[in-house]
Amino acid sequence: MNNFLSRRPLTMHQLYGDHVIFTSRPSFEKNPWLTTEEHQANMLTARELLIADMPVIIHEATVGEKSRALMQAAGMEFPSSYRTFKDAESYAERLREAEAAGEKIFFQYTHGEEFVEPSTYYIDKELFVALNNKMKLAKWTKGKFLPKRKVVPVRQLSEELQKWDYPYVIKPGDDHPTAGGYGVMICYNSQDRDKALSRIQEAETDADFVIEDYIRTEQNYCVQYAYSEATGLQYIGASIQNTNEYGKYHGNITAHHVPEQVIAAGREIMENGVAAGYRGIAGFDLLVDDQGEVYAIDLNFRQNGSTSMLIMDELLAGDYEKFFGTFAKVSNDAFYNRLMEEVRAGRLFPLAYYDGDYFTEEGIPSRFVGIWHGEKEDVEAHDQAFAQFNQD
Repeated sequence: MNNFLSRRPLTMHQLYGDHVIFTSRPSFEKNPWLTTEEHQANMLTARELLIADMPVIIHEATVGEKSRALMQAAGMEFPSSYRTFKDAESYAERLREAEAAGEKIFFQYTHGEEFVEPSTYYIDKELFVALNNKMKLAKWTKGKFLPKRKVVPVRQLSEELQKWDYPYVIKPGDDHPTAGGYGVMICYNSQDRDKALSRIQEAETDADFVIEDYIRTEQNYCVQYAYSEATGLQYIGASIQNTNEYGKYHGNITAHHVPEQVIAAGREIMENGVAAGYRGIAGFDLLVDDQGEVYAIDLNFRQNGSTSMLIMDELLAGDYEKFFGTFAKVSNDAFYNRLMEEVRAGRLFPLAYYDGDYFTEEGIPSRFVGIWHGEKEDVEAHDQAFAQFNQD
């Protein structure tokens, strides 16, 4: 085995220190704005394992022999700093065990007090909730980098929307976490508006909502930073985000030429969060419009989908990295064998593998998240070839 992991330029342990554990799983509680499928949520618990170097709570299906073999094929020993769960009950047990041991927990997403006391949060829970609340965007940007926006009570939302020209964006302003564009409702026409209002009605919420102008985007960046007292404030890097027309996340590529005004805007927002007491990694969705103006549309004071890719950037061969997440549409064996072939070829770097065959039920597809890397044309060709192979 090589010393690949020893060459990481940054780990979560360097930021959060000893006696801190990490969980990226959304709470098992109901959340109307974060509709991640259960197996997808379980798989993503291991996404940051390689950049952690600290205890991470991950699902048992991510630590089997196939996961270890993929890591070995990439030249790495499987990390040992993890604690496993298999269901909602055992997940809650891991949290309670950490609390009883006096450890702090860095939550990717907030959990109710029935899981752990607020004092167990590594970041003050009220601050963490406020930092990630879309309604408070103006507070953390100090009123800068914002599209036209208005916060309205849900009971006034339908009436207020009649005053806005299409397209516009509706975002929930409550304390429920969101991710991957879920919870963000882009309205191009009255059909989209009616669908959004219907979804909001189904959520049975009395929260406020944010209405924003839709930004006609030239580029969509996730710009990331890290801070601790020991390391100071660091710019980790940025990725170019691929979203569909309704803002749903479909992956990203590493951005090596980011406009300085984008980096500066993100740094300013990070400094505002740090001044309020935030410690750790954060990523901000910053848009550049056709006039070169920078707009902040979402602030994620937590690890992000491309955080591992950005930290690993200089360690991967080639000039082009593309985040890759997929699940088996062919048989699990065929899916795994093709992944192994790509990893052994040195063009696909594994972050996490979720073994569908771990489960006694039949028909659970395996899942994978990793990084394509190499030259752009080669990466895109193999990405497309894998998609063609992995068809129903």
